[in-house]
Amino acid sequence: MTNVTNSKATPKTAVAPRTARSAKWARRREIAREVFRNPLTVVGFSIIGFFLLMAAFAPLITEPNTPDAYQSPRDWSNIGVPPGEAGHLLGTDSMGGDVFYGLIWGSHLSLLLSVTVVGFTLVFGTIVGSIAAMVGGRVDNLLMRIVDVFLAIPELIFALAISAFLGPSFGNIILALAVVFWVKYARIVRGEIIRIKQADYVAAARVTGDSTWNIYRKDVLPNAVTPLIVQATLDMGTVVLLGATLSFIGLAQPGTTEWGAMVSAGQDGLLAGEWWLSTFSGLAIVLWALAFNLVGDGLRDVLDPKTEGR
Repeated sequence: MTNVTNSKATPKTAVAPRTARSAKWARRREIAREVFRNPLTVVGFSIIGFFLLMAAFAPLITEPNTPDAYQSPRDWSNIGVPPGEAGHLLGTDSMGGDVFYGLIWGSHLSLLLSVTVVGFTLVFGTIVGSIAAMVGGRVDNLLMRIVDVFLAIPELIFALAISAFLGPSFGNIILALAVVFWVKYARIVRGEIIRIKQADYVAAARVTGDSTWNIYRKDVLPNAVTPLIVQATLDMGTVVLLGATLSFIGLAQPGTTEWGAMVSAGQDGLLAGEWWLSTFSGLAIVLWALAFNLVGDGLRDVLDPKTEGR
């Protein structure tokens, strides 16, 4: 009889974790359906997918023949040719740089910029905001005063000052934007954790004797990630816009396949009727920013309780 009782009890203990996992996957499928029900969000994902394919297959689409793939190769015998001529699909710039090559590798560079800046600032800002909210007291006051100082300076002005101080370099643009963007994540995480700490399930976890680390890891942080996901998605487009602005004013190396630098290089050609360089690179910047904003808005409508069902 003892063996029979144990054999019947074993499946019951395994049902709970399986049921919890099934509920999580069901919720995720429901969120995915809600997200893709919005046609504008689908358009945003389609544009992002197109750019991701460009970045992933850049070495196959346009094989680089220079030591640095992010430096556009020069065709000095065909300078400023319009699209479709002399074997250049989208024409060349005033120094013989192939515009099509620049757009392809520019997507690779923009993806690198967005992922690096947003990834670093998301992690660092989450750490700072979590420490401030969980520890509280003087630590919270000190960290938030530092955040307030950073937030008091406009993002573009701050990034411009850092990039100009460090010198023209794409790596310096990444560093400058990372310094600027982390504070918003710290502020968001702190506010969410302070709100969640007042929830009943967190109080119940304290009563059961759970450690602060376990409460943070299991109950607090997982419930604070929703606004971070939305903000990170929106920033993927904003980062490229600001990076293009810094490159446009000359804070990237000349000849770099960065869309902002290409727009800047095409200014002089506009007066001579060479519209293609600024037009194609500018359109790429607009589409990149628009796509991530459409996706970010769609995610916010689904994940944010304040806008859910709007």
